Amino acid sequence: MSRFFVDAWDPAYGASFEAAGAGPAAPSSAQVEADHELPAVDWRAIGPRSGIRAPDVVLLVDGVRRIDASLWTAEDDGGSYPGLAASYAAGVVRCDLERGAAQLAGAKVGRGLFTASPSAEDVRAGSVHYPVHRVSGTGELGKLPAAVQGPLTALEVEVSGAARIDGDLLVVDGPLRNRRQLPRTLGYVKTQHSQYLDARLTAVVTGLAAGERSPVFRLGTAWGGWSWYLRLPVAHGAPWAGIVRVECSADLDVAEAVALADLSVVTLPRFASTPYKDPRAPQNLVPIAGLEKQLRRLLGDVRLLHRALAAAARAASPRPPAASGLPASRPAAAPPGRPAAAPEPPAAGERG
Repeated sequence: MSRFFVDAWDPAYGASFEAAGAGPAAPSSAQVEADHELPAVDWRAIGPRSGIRAPDVVLLVDGVRRIDASLWTAEDDGGSYPGLAASYAAGVVRCDLERGAAQLAGAKVGRGLFTASPSAEDVRAGSVHYPVHRVSGTGELGKLPAAVQGPLTALEVEVSGAARIDGDLLVVDGPLRNRRQLPRTLGYVKTQHSQYLDARLTAVVTGLAAGERSPVFRLGTAWGGWSWYLRLPVAHGAPWAGIVRVECSADLDVAEAVALADLSVVTLPRFASTPYKDPRAPQNLVPIAGLEKQLRRLLGDVRLLHRALAAAARAASPRPPAASGLPASRPAAAPPGRPAAAPEPPAAGERG
Protein backbone atom coordinates (compact mmCIF):
# COMPACT_ATOMS: atom_id res chain seq x y z
CA MET A 1 0.00 0.00 0.00
CA SER A 2 1.08 3.64 -0.37
CA ARG A 3 2.58 5.49 2.59
CA PHE A 4 0.19 7.10 5.02
CA PHE A 5 0.46 9.42 7.99
CA VAL A 6 -1.59 9.89 11.15
CA ASP A 7 -2.53 13.47 11.96
CA ALA A 8 -1.21 14.50 15.38
CA TRP A 9 -4.49 16.16 16.37
CA ASP A 10 -7.22 14.39 18.32
CA PRO A 11 -9.93 13.63 15.67
CA ALA A 12 -12.53 15.30 17.92
CA TYR A 13 -10.94 18.64 16.92
CA GLY A 14 -10.92 17.92 13.19
CA ALA A 15 -7.62 17.87 11.33
CA SER A 16 -4.73 20.31 11.31
CA PHE A 17 -5.11 20.54 7.52
CA GLU A 18 -8.68 20.48 6.21
CA ALA A 19 -8.55 20.61 2.44
CA ALA A 20 -11.41 21.36 0.10
CA GLY A 21 -13.58 18.55 -1.23
CA ALA A 22 -11.38 18.13 -4.30
CA GLY A 23 -8.42 17.20 -2.13
CA PRO A 24 -5.23 18.84 -0.84
CA ALA A 25 -4.09 19.75 -4.35
CA ALA A 26 -7.21 21.82 -5.09
CA PRO A 27 -6.08 25.42 -5.71
CA SER A 28 -7.73 28.35 -3.95
CA SER A 29 -9.44 30.98 -6.06
CA ALA A 30 -7.49 33.70 -4.23
CA GLN A 31 -4.91 35.62 -6.20
CA VAL A 32 -1.41 35.02 -4.83
CA GLU A 33 1.66 37.21 -5.36
CA ALA A 34 4.65 35.03 -4.50
CA ASP A 35 7.51 37.17 -5.87
CA HIS A 36 7.93 39.74 -3.10
CA GLU A 37 10.56 38.44 -0.67
CA LEU A 38 12.07 36.02 -3.17
CA PRO A 39 11.24 35.34 -6.81
CA ALA A 40 8.90 32.35 -7.02
CA VAL A 41 11.55 30.39 -8.94
CA ASP A 42 13.97 30.83 -6.03
CA TRP A 43 11.62 29.88 -3.20
CA ARG A 44 13.33 27.98 -0.38
CA ALA A 45 13.02 27.37 3.35
CA ILE A 46 14.16 30.26 5.56
CA GLY A 47 15.48 29.61 9.07
CA PRO A 48 16.28 31.96 11.97
CA ARG A 49 18.40 34.89 10.84
CA SER A 50 21.41 35.96 12.88
CA GLY A 51 20.86 38.97 15.09
CA ILE A 52 17.08 38.48 15.36
CA ARG A 53 15.81 37.99 18.92
CA ALA A 54 12.32 37.58 20.33
CA PRO A 55 10.71 40.65 21.93
CA ASP A 56 10.78 40.93 25.70
CA VAL A 57 6.96 40.90 25.90
CA VAL A 58 4.55 38.87 23.79
CA LEU A 59 0.79 39.29 24.13
CA LEU A 60 -1.47 36.46 22.97
CA VAL A 61 -5.17 37.23 22.57
CA ASP A 62 -8.04 34.84 22.01
CA GLY A 63 -11.80 34.71 22.32
CA VAL A 64 -14.44 32.03 22.88
CA ARG A 65 -18.16 32.01 22.18
CA ARG A 66 -21.07 29.81 23.13
CA ILE A 67 -24.75 29.53 22.28
CA ASP A 68 -26.73 29.57 25.53
CA ALA A 69 -30.15 29.04 23.92
CA SER A 70 -32.01 29.14 20.61
CA LEU A 71 -35.27 31.05 20.63
CA TRP A 72 -38.10 32.31 18.43
CA THR A 73 -39.90 35.62 18.57
CA ALA A 74 -43.67 36.11 18.23
CA GLU A 75 -44.41 39.18 16.10
CA ASP A 76 -47.63 41.23 16.19
CA ASP A 77 -48.41 40.25 12.59
CA GLY A 78 -48.26 36.55 13.46
CA GLY A 79 -44.79 36.04 12.04
CA SER A 80 -41.71 34.75 13.86
CA TYR A 81 -37.94 35.19 13.74
CA PRO A 82 -35.24 32.86 15.06
CA GLY A 83 -32.72 34.15 17.57
CA LEU A 84 -29.69 33.10 19.57
CA ALA A 85 -28.80 34.03 23.13
CA ALA A 86 -25.00 33.88 23.08
CA SER A 87 -22.16 34.47 25.52
CA TYR A 88 -18.64 35.38 24.45
CA ALA A 89 -15.40 36.31 26.16
CA ALA A 90 -12.01 37.68 25.17
CA GLY A 91 -8.75 37.73 27.06
CA VAL A 92 -5.05 38.42 26.68
CA VAL A 93 -2.05 36.63 28.19
CA ARG A 94 1.11 38.64 28.80
CA CYS A 95 4.28 36.58 28.40
CA ASP A 96 7.40 38.23 29.79
CA LEU A 97 10.14 36.30 28.01
CA GLU A 98 12.90 38.07 29.90
CA ARG A 99 11.54 36.89 33.26
CA GLY A 100 10.05 33.64 31.96
CA ALA A 101 6.62 34.50 33.39
CA ALA A 102 3.08 34.56 31.98
CA GLN A 103 -0.08 36.04 33.45
CA LEU A 104 -3.63 36.95 32.48
CA ALA A 105 -3.46 40.63 31.55
CA GLY A 106 -7.19 41.16 31.05
CA ALA A 107 -10.47 39.46 30.19
CA LYS A 108 -14.04 40.56 29.50
CA VAL A 109 -17.36 38.77 28.98
CA GLY A 110 -20.14 39.90 26.66
CA ARG A 111 -23.58 38.51 25.92
CA GLY A 112 -26.22 39.24 23.36
CA LEU A 113 -29.52 38.32 21.74
CA PHE A 114 -28.85 37.95 18.01
CA THR A 115 -31.92 38.13 15.77
CA ALA A 116 -33.40 39.91 12.77
CA SER A 117 -36.64 40.55 14.64
CA PRO A 118 -37.61 44.25 14.40
CA SER A 119 -39.48 44.05 17.71
CA ALA A 120 -36.89 42.22 19.80
CA GLU A 121 -35.90 43.81 23.09
CA ASP A 122 -33.10 43.21 25.57
CA VAL A 123 -33.58 40.10 27.69
CA ARG A 124 -32.84 39.90 31.39
CA ALA A 125 -32.42 36.35 32.61
CA GLY A 126 -32.11 36.74 36.35
CA SER A 127 -29.09 38.97 36.88
CA VAL A 128 -27.71 38.34 33.35
CA HIS A 129 -28.35 40.86 30.58
CA TYR A 130 -28.58 39.92 26.89
CA PRO A 131 -28.71 43.16 24.83
CA VAL A 132 -30.19 42.93 21.34
CA HIS A 133 -27.79 42.66 18.39
CA ARG A 134 -30.07 43.09 15.38
CA VAL A 135 -28.73 41.30 12.28
CA SER A 136 -29.51 42.23 8.71
CA GLY A 137 -31.44 40.13 6.21
CA THR A 138 -33.96 37.47 7.08
CA GLY A 139 -31.81 36.15 9.93
CA GLU A 140 -31.83 32.43 9.15
CA LEU A 141 -31.00 30.39 12.23
CA GLY A 142 -28.02 28.71 10.56
CA LYS A 143 -26.37 32.09 9.82
CA LEU A 144 -26.84 33.65 13.26
CA PRO A 145 -23.73 32.11 14.93
CA ALA A 146 -21.52 34.05 12.52
CA ALA A 147 -23.07 37.30 13.77
CA VAL A 148 -21.42 36.72 17.16
CA GLN A 149 -17.95 37.09 15.62
CA GLY A 150 -18.18 40.88 15.18
CA PRO A 151 -18.81 41.74 18.86
CA LEU A 152 -16.27 39.11 19.90
CA THR A 153 -13.58 40.64 17.67
CA ALA A 154 -14.35 44.10 19.07
CA LEU A 155 -13.94 42.70 22.58
CA GLU A 156 -10.59 41.14 21.64
CA VAL A 157 -9.37 44.50 20.30
CA GLU A 158 -10.51 46.21 23.50
CA VAL A 159 -8.78 43.86 25.96
CA SER A 160 -5.56 43.60 23.95
CA GLY A 161 -5.36 47.38 23.45
CA ALA A 162 -5.49 47.93 27.19
CA ALA A 163 -2.51 45.59 27.74
CA ARG A 164 -0.12 46.84 25.06
CA ILE A 165 3.26 48.43 25.73
CA ASP A 166 6.00 49.82 23.49
CA GLY A 167 8.05 47.15 21.73
CA ASP A 168 5.70 44.24 22.38
CA LEU A 169 4.38 41.72 19.84
CA LEU A 170 0.66 40.89 19.69
CA VAL A 171 -0.39 37.43 18.44
CA VAL A 172 -4.06 37.01 17.52
CA ASP A 173 -5.39 33.45 17.50
CA GLY A 174 -6.98 33.24 14.05
CA PRO A 175 -6.98 35.47 10.96
CA LEU A 176 -6.52 39.20 11.49
CA ARG A 177 -9.64 40.17 9.51
CA ASN A 178 -10.55 43.72 10.60
CA ARG A 179 -7.70 43.93 13.12
CA ARG A 180 -5.11 44.72 10.48
CA GLN A 181 -4.76 48.28 11.73
CA LEU A 182 -3.14 47.08 14.98
CA PRO A 183 0.64 47.69 15.08
CA ARG A 184 3.16 44.85 15.55
CA THR A 185 0.41 42.25 15.24
CA LEU A 186 0.41 38.73 13.82
CA GLY A 187 -2.58 36.62 12.86
CA TYR A 188 -2.00 32.98 13.78
CA VAL A 189 -3.97 30.43 11.68
CA LYS A 190 -3.49 26.92 13.05
CA THR A 191 -5.90 25.00 10.79
CA GLN A 192 -5.30 25.14 7.04
CA HIS A 193 -8.63 25.06 5.22
CA SER A 194 -7.32 26.23 1.83
CA GLN A 195 -4.20 25.69 -0.19
CA TYR A 196 -3.15 28.98 -1.73
CA LEU A 197 0.09 28.00 -3.45
CA ASP A 198 0.73 25.95 -6.57
CA ALA A 199 2.23 22.47 -6.33
CA ARG A 200 5.86 23.58 -6.65
CA LEU A 201 5.60 26.25 -3.94
CA THR A 202 3.55 23.91 -1.74
CA ALA A 203 6.45 21.43 -1.90
CA VAL A 204 8.64 24.11 -0.31
CA VAL A 205 6.09 24.49 2.51
CA THR A 206 5.68 20.77 3.21
CA GLY A 207 9.46 20.39 3.10
CA LEU A 208 10.05 22.89 5.91
CA ALA A 209 12.00 21.68 8.91
CA ALA A 210 10.92 22.65 12.43
CA GLY A 211 11.66 26.34 13.01
CA GLU A 212 11.75 27.21 9.31
CA ARG A 213 9.34 29.39 7.34
CA SER A 214 8.37 29.96 3.75
CA PRO A 215 9.08 33.24 1.97
CA VAL A 216 6.49 35.98 2.46
CA PHE A 217 3.72 36.15 -0.13
CA ARG A 218 0.69 38.39 -0.61
CA LEU A 219 -2.90 37.15 -0.69
CA GLY A 220 -5.54 38.83 -2.81
CA THR A 221 -8.48 37.69 -0.69
CA ALA A 222 -11.21 40.02 0.59
CA TRP A 223 -9.09 40.81 3.66
CA GLY A 224 -5.78 40.66 1.78
CA GLY A 225 -2.48 40.91 3.60
CA TRP A 226 0.99 39.43 3.84
CA SER A 227 1.31 35.78 4.77
CA TRP A 228 3.85 32.99 5.26
CA TYR A 229 3.96 29.41 6.55
CA LEU A 230 5.95 28.27 9.59
CA ARG A 231 6.58 24.75 10.89
CA LEU A 232 6.54 24.39 14.67
CA PRO A 233 8.54 21.72 16.55
CA VAL A 234 6.85 18.40 15.76
CA ALA A 235 7.71 14.72 15.49
CA HIS A 236 7.96 13.39 11.93
CA GLY A 237 4.49 12.91 10.50
CA ALA A 238 2.10 14.11 7.81
CA PRO A 239 3.39 16.66 5.27
CA TRP A 240 1.39 19.48 6.94
CA ALA A 241 2.12 18.40 10.52
CA GLY A 242 2.98 21.36 12.72
CA ILE A 243 2.51 23.93 9.95
CA VAL A 244 0.71 27.20 10.67
CA ARG A 245 0.00 30.19 8.48
CA VAL A 246 0.94 33.59 9.86
CA GLU A 247 -0.46 36.94 8.68
CA CYS A 248 0.36 40.61 9.03
CA SER A 249 -1.22 43.81 7.78
CA ALA A 250 -1.42 44.61 4.07
CA ASP A 251 -0.63 48.23 5.00
CA LEU A 252 3.00 47.29 5.71
CA ASP A 253 5.64 47.36 3.04
CA VAL A 254 7.43 44.14 2.12
CA ALA A 255 10.48 44.91 4.28
CA GLU A 256 8.28 45.39 7.36
CA ALA A 257 6.39 42.17 6.60
CA VAL A 258 9.66 40.24 6.25
CA ALA A 259 10.88 41.67 9.57
CA LEU A 260 7.72 40.37 11.31
CA ALA A 261 8.12 36.99 9.57
CA ASP A 262 11.69 36.72 10.90
CA LEU A 263 10.42 37.69 14.36
CA SER A 264 7.79 34.92 14.23
CA VAL A 265 10.47 32.30 13.60
CA VAL A 266 12.28 33.08 16.86
CA THR A 267 9.10 33.69 18.89
CA LEU A 268 6.23 31.34 18.08
CA PRO A 269 8.01 27.95 18.28
CA ARG A 270 8.80 28.48 21.99
CA PHE A 271 5.05 28.46 22.74
CA ALA A 272 4.29 25.21 20.86
CA SER A 273 2.35 22.58 22.83
CA THR A 274 3.20 18.90 23.20
CA PRO A 275 0.93 15.96 22.28
CA TYR A 276 0.72 14.46 25.77
CA LYS A 277 -0.65 17.77 27.10
CA ASP A 278 -2.77 19.06 24.21
CA PRO A 279 -4.81 17.13 21.59
CA ARG A 280 -4.14 19.91 19.07
CA ALA A 281 -0.36 19.98 19.51
CA PRO A 282 1.82 21.62 18.45
CA GLN A 283 -0.36 24.30 16.79
CA ASN A 284 -2.47 25.11 19.86
CA LEU A 285 0.00 27.38 21.66
CA VAL A 286 0.39 26.76 25.40
CA PRO A 287 -0.69 30.27 26.54
CA ILE A 288 -3.72 30.13 24.23
CA ALA A 289 -4.80 26.74 25.57
CA GLY A 290 -4.70 28.01 29.15
CA LEU A 291 -6.51 31.21 28.18
CA GLU A 292 -9.33 29.31 26.47
CA LYS A 293 -9.98 27.29 29.62
CA GLN A 294 -10.10 30.41 31.77
CA LEU A 295 -12.45 32.21 29.35
CA ARG A 296 -14.87 29.27 29.21
CA ARG A 297 -15.09 29.33 32.98
CA LEU A 298 -15.91 33.04 32.86
CA LEU A 299 -18.88 32.36 30.57
CA GLY A 300 -20.75 30.70 33.46
CA ASP A 301 -22.79 27.51 33.68
CA VAL A 302 -24.72 27.06 30.44
CA ARG A 303 -27.40 24.93 32.16
CA LEU A 304 -28.17 27.66 34.67
CA LEU A 305 -28.26 30.30 31.94
CA HIS A 306 -30.57 28.17 29.77
CA ARG A 307 -32.87 27.72 32.76
CA ALA A 308 -32.87 31.46 33.47
CA LEU A 309 -33.64 32.26 29.84
CA ALA A 310 -36.54 29.80 29.82
CA ALA A 311 -37.91 31.40 33.00
CA ALA A 312 -37.58 34.86 31.44
CA ALA A 313 -39.48 33.67 28.36
CA ARG A 314 -42.31 32.29 30.51
CA ALA A 315 -42.52 35.51 32.51
CA ALA A 316 -42.74 37.57 29.31
CA SER A 317 -45.49 35.41 27.76
CA PRO A 318 -49.09 36.57 28.46
CA ARG A 319 -51.11 34.06 30.45
CA PRO A 320 -54.17 32.61 28.66
CA PRO A 321 -57.43 34.15 30.00
CA ALA A 322 -59.53 32.02 32.34
CA ALA A 323 -62.79 30.60 30.88
CA SER A 324 -65.70 32.98 31.73
CA GLY A 325 -68.89 31.83 33.47
CA LEU A 326 -67.40 28.72 35.00
CA PRO A 327 -66.98 28.53 38.76
CA ALA A 328 -63.67 27.50 40.15
CA SER A 329 -63.52 23.76 40.78
CA ARG A 330 -63.83 22.57 44.36
CA PRO A 331 -63.19 19.18 45.90
CA ALA A 332 -66.32 17.02 45.85
CA ALA A 333 -68.07 16.73 49.22
CA ALA A 334 -68.34 13.27 50.81
CA PRO A 335 -71.82 11.65 50.71
CA PRO A 336 -73.86 11.93 53.95
CA GLY A 337 -72.87 9.40 56.57
CA ARG A 338 -69.54 8.60 54.95
CA PRO A 339 -66.27 10.15 56.18
CA ALA A 340 -64.18 12.13 53.78
CA ALA A 341 -61.37 10.21 52.11
CA ALA A 342 -58.04 10.48 53.82
CA PRO A 343 -55.39 12.27 51.83
CA GLU A 344 -52.95 10.04 49.92
CA PRO A 345 -49.54 9.61 51.55
CA PRO A 346 -46.75 11.58 49.91
CA ALA A 347 -44.73 9.83 47.25
CA ALA A 348 -41.25 8.56 48.01
CA GLY A 349 -38.78 11.39 48.15
CA GLU A 350 -41.47 13.98 48.99
CA ARG A 351 -41.62 13.41 52.74
CA GLY A 352 -40.27 16.25 54.82
